[in-house]
Amino acid sequence: MKVPEAKYIWLDGRLVPWAQATTHLMTHSLHYGTAVFEGIRGYSSAPGGGGELNVFRLLDHMRRLEASAKIYGFPLRYSPEELASATLELLRANELREDVYIRPLSYLGYGTIGLVFSDIEPHVAIIAFPYGKYFHKDGLNVMVSTWRRICQEATPPAAKVSGHYVNSVLAKMEALRHGFDDALMLDSRGYLSEATGENVFLVRGGTLVTPPPSAGILEGITRDTLIRLAREEGIPVEVRDVSRHELYVADEVFLAGTAAEVTPVLSVDGRTVGSGRPGPVTSRLRALYESVARGSDPRHPEWRTPVYGRGT
Repeated sequence: MKVPEAKYIWLDGRLVPWAQATTHLMTHSLHYGTAVFEGIRGYSSAPGGGGELNVFRLLDHMRRLEASAKIYGFPLRYSPEELASATLELLRANELREDVYIRPLSYLGYGTIGLVFSDIEPHVAIIAFPYGKYFHKDGLNVMVSTWRRICQEATPPAAKVSGHYVNSVLAKMEALRHGFDDALMLDSRGYLSEATGENVFLVRGGTLVTPPPSAGILEGITRDTLIRLAREEGIPVEVRDVSRHELYVADEVFLAGTAAEVTPVLSVDGRTVGSGRPGPVTSRLRALYESVARGSDPRHPEWRTPVYGRGT
């Protein structure tokens, strides 16, 4: 989708007009993928806008940004709390009240053509704009990619680093060329890892199953949300290795991520999943996730950070 422009981008502590938030062609992160980022959603309490705008799990995302930078040894100029405050400042300045997508990005700037970044100035930007659905379908047809997920023996998958996503680009483009909506990737051992930008869940015999961190996944905040909500609802949850064949015999499969939210998978490698329609556990968790994120379900108020406060 084309990104809709907003008035401002937050860049290194100040609000900069959208078109003026630029960087030099010799930026280290442009050449070597040395940037960490997050994807965060803000939800209006009234779908379609007009309600109270809350950012979902804002501080948790900023803490993961900090962790990603720490894993790679990247300098991060601001604390998670400072970045959370900056996000609210940006949303208010842009007068955004509908559903939004927020992209914090910490990158290494101008300085050298070499790999070493110890003397390069770090920058931090936060971008926010109106955003609806990532997948404009009620269910996806996916394939298992020939490309394997990056492994922790080569580069740490637990960090959300821009350079890692070349792996996802290869798998996504392969899937689209073959007529599928997205791809699932196996880890270096041949077990299920994740999709191109989402975690994967299966339902087998009423139990929710998802791969562990040792399968090379990014430990998704949406993934964590769904595991916690499922357990609160009395749905059994298993975090374990998943063999490829389990995808073919699962009762339900769905993807989960900040952008994708909860998206059902209808087929894998041409094999129909369950009845070929979104299953009952998937539908239940999708509805529950949205109600908690929007605040119509009052559980976990700590996950919702109001942008304007009630009555404004």
